[in-house]
Amino acid sequence: MSSSSTEKDDIRSSARLEAQRTDDSSQPGMPIYHRRFANPAPLGLLSFATSVFLVSLTGMGTRGVQTPNIIVTTMIFFGGICQYIAGIMEFVAGNTVRPTSLLPLGATLFSAYAGFNVAYALIFIPGTGVLAAYTDTATGKPLPELDQALALLVWAWFILSVIFTVATTRASWSLLLALVFFDLELLLLAVGYTVGNDQILLASRGVGFVVCFCGYWSGAAGLWGSGTTMINLPTGDLSYKRLA
Repeated sequence: MSSSSTEKDDIRSSARLEAQRTDDSSQPGMPIYHRRFANPAPLGLLSFATSVFLVSLTGMGTRGVQTPNIIVTTMIFFGGICQYIAGIMEFVAGNTVRPTSLLPLGATLFSAYAGFNVAYALIFIPGTGVLAAYTDTATGKPLPELDQALALLVWAWFILSVIFTVATTRASWSLLLALVFFDLELLLLAVGYTVGNDQILLASRGVGFVVCFCGYWSGAAGLWGSGTTMINLPTGDLSYKRLA
C-alpha cells in the first residue's frame, strides 16, 4: 500500500517536471516553458553607470545646476532598487561566469553599490536629518564637520570598491577599467573632502565620466551581444581558460 502510494507520488512529480521542461500548448494563453534566467548584468551595469553620470554632471555644476537633489529619485529607484534587483537575480542565477554576464561577482557588487546609491541619496532628503545634523542652526550654513563626515563615508566605500576591483581581474577589461577608475574617483573624493580642496573634488567628477563610459560600454555589450543585435562590442575577456 505504501509502495503503491510512493510510486504514484513519483509519477506525479515526474509529470510536473516534464510540464516545466517542455512547452505545454493545452492552454495557449498560459503556456508553460522550461525555466530560464535572463542575464541581469546589463541592468546592473547601466544603472550603475547612470548613477555615476548624474553625480558627475551635478558635481561639475553642468548648466549651472549646483543643487544635487535632482539625482535623488534616480539614485533610489534606478541606481538603487533596479540595481539591487540585478544583484538578487545574480544570486538566483548562481552567480556564474557566462559570456554575456561580464562579471563573476555581480550578486555582491550590484547589491552593495545599490545600497551605496540609496544611502547617498538619503543624505539629501530632509526627513532623514542627515544634513540637518551638520548644519549651523543659527546661520543655516553647513558645518565644517560635514566634509569630514562625507570623507569618512567615502573612505569606507573606497576600501570596499578596491576589494570588488580585485575580484574583477578575471571578468573583462571594460568592467575592470570601470572599477579601477571608480576607485580613483572615490579616492579623489575622499582626499578632497578630507583636505577641503574643491579642485580635487572637481577632478573626481571628471574621472566619473570615464567610469560611466566604461560602465555603459559593458552594459551595452551584454545587452546587444549574443545575437540580440548586429552589434557586438568587445569587452576584453579576462576569464581563466585551461589549456587542454
